[in-house]
Amino acid sequence: KGPPREPASRGSPQEAAKLDKCLELQGGIADKMTALMALMVPENYKVPVPQEFASLPQLQGRAKVEMVVKKADGSKFDLEGRLYDEAKLVMVVDGWNAPVTAGNFVDLVSKGFYDSMKISRSDGFVVQTGKPDSGPEGYVPTGAKEPRRVPLEIFVKGDNAPMYGETTEEDGRGFAATTLPFQAYGALGMARSEFDNNSGSSQFFWLLFDSDLTPAGKNFMDGRYACFGYTVSGADFLRDIRVGDTIVSARVVEGIDKLQKTGKSESPSYAV
Repeated sequence: KGPPREPASRGSPQEAAKLDKCLELQGGIADKMTALMALMVPENYKVPVPQEFASLPQLQGRAKVEMVVKKADGSKFDLEGRLYDEAKLVMVVDGWNAPVTAGNFVDLVSKGFYDSMKISRSDGFVVQTGKPDSGPEGYVPTGAKEPRRVPLEIFVKGDNAPMYGETTEEDGRGFAATTLPFQAYGALGMARSEFDNNSGSSQFFWLLFDSDLTPAGKNFMDGRYACFGYTVSGADFLRDIRVGDTIVSARVVEGIDKLQKTGKSESPSYAV
């Protein structure tokens, strides 16, 4: 489960200070819970991935990614009257539940792919980025002619491993609960073509979660799009990030050792 949405109103300066302290404590507790959960995973445990996707990067564990965004026009971010020169977002990426999707994302961050990348969509529902300014709409590995393609990856509660290439509806399980639901403000999702489950590459989005519009388990996101992590700090900035704003830096601050790459051909078969 991801962190709750931060309150929209900060109130008086005294109330704001208390809120900041509360969020700081909440973040500390979340870090401790993450560490505790990690201890519950057997040593050397690996999430099974089908052989046809073995050439893709995999994250076997969790990683933490930090992104810094700046306004396109040089102005400041305005959060309830408080101004900031930059927006810093911290995200926990979960390879235990989405090893291929998370591995692809962490690999691209480590390569500097998202540095200087512009925000391409901000419509009140999602904030999206990862689309190059020119050329193919995705990441093209060195020496390749086509973008790397990432299959739809959904881990249903009760299963022993993620399923690939199909939505839960196509699998005959409709609104089956997933291990990583879109139920938090700033949940991370892999963008793809509406009509091609396996068309993901480099574009991803932050979901601007609203419990009234997107209730967990009863929305069209869960089971149809791959969720691969949550924003654990700075989610409030998403409200003021606009199209054209730029990711000035993106880096993996924890868990890069969990990233596994085969170094083989990146042209997997999508037979399902």
